[in-house]
Amino acid sequence: MDYKKTVSNVDIDRFMGKWYVIAGRFTFLEKGAHNAIEIYTWNEEKERIDIDFKFNKNSFTGKIKKIPQKAWIYNQETKAHWKVSPFWPLKLDYLVIALDDNYEWVAIGVPNQNYLWIMAKDWNMTDAKLESVIKEIEEVEYNTKEIVRIPQQW
Repeated sequence: MDYKKTVSNVDIDRFMGKWYVIAGRFTFLEKGAHNAIEIYTWNEEKERIDIDFKFNKNSFTGKIKKIPQKAWIYNQETKAHWKVSPFWPLKLDYLVIALDDNYEWVAIGVPNQNYLWIMAKDWNMTDAKLESVIKEIEEVEYNTKEIVRIPQQW
């Protein structure tokens, strides 16, 4: 059964900006990621979110890999369910499943729970803080098995 839970509301203006990808269960495209970041920019003209995702491949000095994406807000009421496209015509579900009240961290999931992204505004999240975020994700009944941390060093 597909996972459908999201937070009750996302303030899109507060969500925009740079997020450091701290930990999660990732796609094959993200293997070997170091210093992974996502920058969200509201595209007023196209009424969508432009996502600039990039990381160093296999080491902190590795080649920079960029995966630009586009996102559309699917649930206009909560703004917590998006459709994200890494390339046309693919549009994937993007669920904001947990979000800090001060927008210091966020957890993104997908309906089949195969993937999970934990991101933060600060790259240097402590292990204790990450554990508390994982506990919050467990509280909304999302799979937290096999989470790996992305090396961040700025």
